[in-house]
Amino acid sequence: MGDAREVVFGHREILTVFSGIALAMLMAAMDQTIVATALPSIAGQLGGLEQMSWVVSAYLVAATVTTPVFGKLSDQYGRKRLMQATIVFFVLGSILCGAAQSMPQLVAARALQGMGGGAVMTLAFTIIGDIVAPRERGRYVGYIASVFAVASVAGPVLGGVLTEHASWRWIFYINVPLGAAALLMTRRALGRLHIAPGRRQVDYAGALLLMAAVSALLLALSWGGVLLPWTSPGILLLAATALVLGALFWAREHHAPEPILPPRLFRSPVFAVSGPLIVLSAMVMFASVIFIPVHLQLAQGHSADASGFLLLPLMLGITVGATGGGRLTGITGRYKVFPVLGMVLAAAVLTALALVDDPGRVASSLLLLVLGVGLGFIMPVLTVAVQNAVERRDLGAATASLGFFRSLGGALGVALFGAVLARGVASELQGRAVEGVPVDVRAVLDRGPEAIRALPPDVQEVVTAAFAAGFDRVFLLAAATALAATLVGAFLKEIPLRTSLHDGGKDAERARE
Repeated sequence: MGDAREVVFGHREILTVFSGIALAMLMAAMDQTIVATALPSIAGQLGGLEQMSWVVSAYLVAATVTTPVFGKLSDQYGRKRLMQATIVFFVLGSILCGAAQSMPQLVAARALQGMGGGAVMTLAFTIIGDIVAPRERGRYVGYIASVFAVASVAGPVLGGVLTEHASWRWIFYINVPLGAAALLMTRRALGRLHIAPGRRQVDYAGALLLMAAVSALLLALSWGGVLLPWTSPGILLLAATALVLGALFWAREHHAPEPILPPRLFRSPVFAVSGPLIVLSAMVMFASVIFIPVHLQLAQGHSADASGFLLLPLMLGITVGATGGGRLTGITGRYKVFPVLGMVLAAAVLTALALVDDPGRVASSLLLLVLGVGLGFIMPVLTVAVQNAVERRDLGAATASLGFFRSLGGALGVALFGAVLARGVASELQGRAVEGVPVDVRAVLDRGPEAIRALPPDVQEVVTAAFAAGFDRVFLLAAATALAATLVGAFLKEIPLRTSLHDGGKDAERARE
């Protein structure tokens, strides 16, 4: 077939490839939101609301660690093989999640699921980068973002309905037929994608160092202030371990023949700013998508399926922001304004959610719609910006690195905000009491909605108020994180988008000037 630069795809062929990755993308994207409305019920049945964030974090940690590895492997072995392998990982993990009988079993199965899910999403963006020039890429990345948005809309609703009327286990079992169909479609549609010749080496030592460093950091954030004081020897040791292992990983990447995260990528000012910007924005996104439906159930008393429907404005906003931002980037050739504006909108809405006790149904829907638009502006736009700036040989590694930063930010956000919520609720409950009726803090944290519904009405009011106060802390911290992302985004360099797949080297050099 020749070199990848010689392959040109027409619009019809591009749509054929897109059809092959769309279902896989739908499956992986939906899983990130379908679990949100089911989390309190899962914690209630398996025990441990304090461990609830790890159901999400385990998925994100595995995606964080393995996404760069799969991205590098896709550069060497081809996107088709890796896409199909990651789908298999995802489906196997889904089966084990549905069969889990304890919280540790579920967390372990979610990690296996995350190995596939994170890579599927990253490979989808990488494949579009293989076949579409950057100036036209916003249009097709917008299509990908639309699939993600549809999944984001359907996920909470479907998760709530299945949890309320069947069982939370079906939110995982539903991936089995979806995965089988995705395997058949990708087998047929991705056959023409190029496999680059060259050495096929993977930096497994770097991957292990990265996994250990990220795990130590997340444990410190999850346990700090909840299971152990922040200044306890255990937390300080975990933090020091994360720092040392992170330094060793970075040193390793400078000497590895085929590094997972090539240090040369950071010589691009676009990539260097996009990395921390995606980390911070992902923290904000997951704080919104994961904790808002939990807030609706635990602080406002809505059922699982009702919270899914109430989340629709947020997901609709993500749809509008992702598709609109992608298309406007392609039309105007500009991208810096979108992530900056998106984080400003997110900071304003999250602050309002924390400070206004009951804005009303209409106002709440409008706030969530605006929040979704802001969140939707981030990932598709920055993907186009980075793919435009890096050399073509680094396309897979660069796109996978963005997936890594997104998963890292999501994992950090869920762990940190989860710890803040658990600590805040425990503190509020200890400081409040109803005469003659003790509040069992441990039961509430372990069983969630079931424990709250079992309490007398006056005690329920005390407990829901405690949860509301805990969520206020989470939303204010997320708003501060969004403001930090806005400041980082101000340093994003804007480079004219290329109109061809063939001049990547020249523009990559221009990106470093």
